Amino acid sequence: MEAKATARYVRISPRKVRRVVDLVRGRHVMEARRILQFSPLGASQTVAKVLNSAVANAEQSPGIIPENLVVKAAWVDEGPTLKRFRPRAYGRATQIRKRTAHITLVVRSIGEEPGGTQG
Repeated sequence: MEAKATARYVRISPRKVRRVVDLVRGRHVMEARRILQFSPLGASQTVAKVLNSAVANAEQSPGIIPENLVVKAAWVDEGPTLKRFRPRAYGRATQIRKRTAHITLVVRSIGEEPGGTQG
C-alpha cells in the first residue's frame, strides 16, 4: 500500500528543498521525522509537513500501521517563477527570480512485495 502527499507552489527554491529531500529518501518514517526535526536547513519544516501528510493519508487505508512505513520516493519539481525587478545604480533595473517548488513524498508499507499482487 502506498500513499502520496504533495505540496505545490511552495515559496522555496527547488535546489534548496532537494538538499532536504535527499536526506529522507529511502528511510524509515520515524527516522526521517527525527532527521527533519534536527536539521538546520530551512526547508526541513516544510518537508516534515508533507511527510506527516503522507503518513496521515496512509493511515486512512485499513490495516496500515504508521510505524511500518518507509519513504519510498521523494522528489521536488520546479514550479512557476515569480519575476520581480530591483532598482540598481544609474537608473538601471535587474530581474529578481523568486522560485517556487512542488514537493512530493510517497510512503510505502515495509511488509509489502514490490510487485503488488501475491499468489
